[in-house]
Amino acid sequence: MAAFWQQRGRRQENGGLGSVLDGLGSVFDVLLANARLVLGVSGAAVLAIATLAVKRLIDRATSPRDEGDPKAEQKTLEETWQDLALIKTTPKPPKKQRREDLSEPLLSPARPLVPDPRISSSPLGAPRIKSSPLCCLTLQEKLLSHHSSRLAVPEIQVSLVPQLARSISTQLQNFLRSKCPELPFGRLFLSGALLDGLEVLAADHINLMLPVVLDTGLWSLIPGEDTVVRNPQYWMIKRVDLGYFPRGSSPWDRFMVGRYLSSNVLNETLHKMLVASINWPAIGGLLGCVIHPVVASRDLKLEVKHDQVELSITLFPVVEMEDKVLLAVPPEGLVENLWLESFYRAEVSKVKELDAGDCGARQRCLRILNGVCRSHPTLHKLGGSPMTHVILHLSGTGSDWAEESLADRFQQVLEELVAYLEKGVLPSYFNPKINLFSELLEEEIDEMGFVLYRAISEPELLL
Repeated sequence: MAAFWQQRGRRQENGGLGSVLDGLGSVFDVLLANARLVLGVSGAAVLAIATLAVKRLIDRATSPRDEGDPKAEQKTLEETWQDLALIKTTPKPPKKQRREDLSEPLLSPARPLVPDPRISSSPLGAPRIKSSPLCCLTLQEKLLSHHSSRLAVPEIQVSLVPQLARSISTQLQNFLRSKCPELPFGRLFLSGALLDGLEVLAADHINLMLPVVLDTGLWSLIPGEDTVVRNPQYWMIKRVDLGYFPRGSSPWDRFMVGRYLSSNVLNETLHKMLVASINWPAIGGLLGCVIHPVVASRDLKLEVKHDQVELSITLFPVVEMEDKVLLAVPPEGLVENLWLESFYRAEVSKVKELDAGDCGARQRCLRILNGVCRSHPTLHKLGGSPMTHVILHLSGTGSDWAEESLADRFQQVLEELVAYLEKGVLPSYFNPKINLFSELLEEEIDEMGFVLYRAISEPELLL
């Protein structure tokens, strides 16, 4: 401090503007000397850079100019902007001081302000424009890029999930044959979009179908629209000829409620077996995974955790009679004898048949739409069967489904969906009496319609 006051006295003797500026410089020296104690390392570094820039301005103001150089004033201004840019581009200090910063030097060696050619070739302070490779792509190119890069299922899941599910299926089949040898269950088989090439994003679920073999002479089908529910999507399986073949003639009579085979009673029996009777820890140890039955679910579900995948398996008892595929999926409510008609097998077969006939892109369009619905919180109930039926309806209008027309068909599907949502009715392709929107709430239909209506003008919002 004594040296500081001696220097200050010598500068005051000179007087004039120079003494004033020298005094300011001395104040800056004091600030820098104590900045580390008051502001910390990062704050001191910022102050040092700012002080360096101000000192340059002071030096230029006090130094004599070359009157013969017409560009002297212009050069001074340019250098001044560089100094201001130095202050503006200085990073802000972090809110919290890191302990390792205390060992770093206060100021790093001065370096010339030369822009890094690897970062930008524009002058210092000029705005940088980030290049976006997709900004100039057409919708067709964006759809193809989205399909190839974002919807692909990892190869490890494609190979491991079916293998793991088949191993679990074999163990379950062996258990049913030993536990219930009197029940003529058919051979378990896998089903789902993964096996049909329509799965997107992740192979994290698969269906396990358990055939229930019925004697067609003892059972017959009753359409749901002829029952109290008046719903053509459901069927009832009725026991017939009880006078000639009394109760007990069929091994499935134990699951009857009244004179109908109850899907609910069958599901409850299988649920108890899955939860309480099967030694899943032992089976999981044998297969190198952990298997847990979902106790609280109405569905027959297994959660499988493997080192490389996590999988959900849903078991469906299925009855195939009179060209109908019926699943033991009763609706919520008091009616427990209903069986849901499934069109999944027919849907996939029809889409592939149409694509094979005209080399169309229906499956690709369906995968993109299913991926959009699966990842969107509002549209997730539209994926799968509803989207497939919209594409099948649109295929009947004679539209061109070549790959070059993918963008047009994609946008047309969105328009068709909005029209169906406005009516609140999506008729099944295979049975127009069935409304595939019947299970949706009015609020859900309104929200889906709003999202898709916006996407008609900007389809990229969904990608």
